Amino acid sequence: MASQRGESAAPAKTGRKGLDKSHYLYIAVIAAVILGALVGLLFPEVGKSLKPLGDGFIKLIKMMIAPIIFCTIVLGIGSIAKAATVGKVGGLALGYFVVMSTFALAIGLVVGNIIHPGEGLELAPYDPNKKAATDSTVDFLLGIIPSDVPVLPTLLAAILVGFALQKMGPQGAPVLKAIGLGQAVVFRILIMIMWLAPVGAFGAIAAVVGATGFQAIVSMFTLMIAFYITCALFIVVILGGLLQVVAGVNIFKLMKYLAREYLLIFSTSSSEAALPRLIAKMEHLGVSKPVVGVTVPTGYSFNLDGTAIYLTMASLFVANAMGTPLDLGAQISLLIFMIIASKGAAGVTGAGLATLAAGLQAHKPELLGGVGMIVGIDRFMSEARALTNFTGNAVATVLIGTWVKEIDGEQVGRVLSGEEPFDEQTMMAHHGMHDTQVKAVPANA
Repeated sequence: MASQRGESAAPAKTGRKGLDKSHYLYIAVIAAVILGALVGLLFPEVGKSLKPLGDGFIKLIKMMIAPIIFCTIVLGIGSIAKAATVGKVGGLALGYFVVMSTFALAIGLVVGNIIHPGEGLELAPYDPNKKAATDSTVDFLLGIIPSDVPVLPTLLAAILVGFALQKMGPQGAPVLKAIGLGQAVVFRILIMIMWLAPVGAFGAIAAVVGATGFQAIVSMFTLMIAFYITCALFIVVILGGLLQVVAGVNIFKLMKYLAREYLLIFSTSSSEAALPRLIAKMEHLGVSKPVVGVTVPTGYSFNLDGTAIYLTMASLFVANAMGTPLDLGAQISLLIFMIIASKGAAGVTGAGLATLAAGLQAHKPELLGGVGMIVGIDRFMSEARALTNFTGNAVATVLIGTWVKEIDGEQVGRVLSGEEPFDEQTMMAHHGMHDTQVKAVPANA
């Protein structure tokens, strides 16, 4: 817990730099999507000829699927073991996270089956063995990108390695540390690849709009609006209902208390930026430090409600857009896979997109061609994902504290009513003392 707090000691300098970079990428993606749509509408044949740009970006994402799945699952199993050893709090938190993530995935499937996003586009299925009508230069450049590794065998190997290292105890710690460093390299590469998202989005959107016309734009906007509405209802109805019934706390008062963190998340499209502040604010709210220390960092890897909704809704969108809707059995198997794979979608831009591609590749590889459409709108959906993930973890902390009777109800009332406002300077001074105690551990590990 101390290591997580240490991250908050000097946010101004490094945070501002990251914020600027994030905004550059955001603006570039917006411009690329608009330009791609215009090219597709005004010059359909030119738009369709730009498809290799989107295909190349998808191949780069596919290249990262296996190492991301392997590293995050191996480290995730180790994290579960550590959290469970904390006792009642850890076990209760993990149980709650699994239930809520599964519920969020199921909600995504239900909404997707109601609105049928992407229906009617009839895009061409992805066939890795089919040679595209491109020149030799394009073939050569796409051929440089390594082929993907099968996902399910990688998943099985990761689970076996994770449990083996867990059984090894202290002897397995150096291996886990090495895998953790490898994961940092993998995510760094993924971040580098995501800077090519504007190019991939431009090519993919231009090709899709060139082939299907204005219907593609309508379908993408339908998915975005439905996703935002679903996330809002999940926060207010599901999380808000649980919070009111279990803890007697109003969800809107809690969200008002966390308003500054919401602004930070919205500007960075990542809930990771607000992790140290959430720890400090939950302690100030009246939840005991041990509960906050276990629930918040663990929740950032295992309680990703917004990402769960996104994964299932986006999967159904791609399947419908490709003209191959998933039947009930395929949807259930996809949900089971996403329950496991979504644990590796935390904290890094592009990880959710890679997890989506992994799920589709494992179940229906021919659907990968539709991921290009998601590239164009993924950035616009990332804010809702991050805000929902953050709210889910804040609510979880209050609920766990209530269940284990480690929360000061009177303090909660005073804080949420504004009688005891959060002191920013106190938080900075107090949490800064932890800087030199322990090296910070990435929250996505």
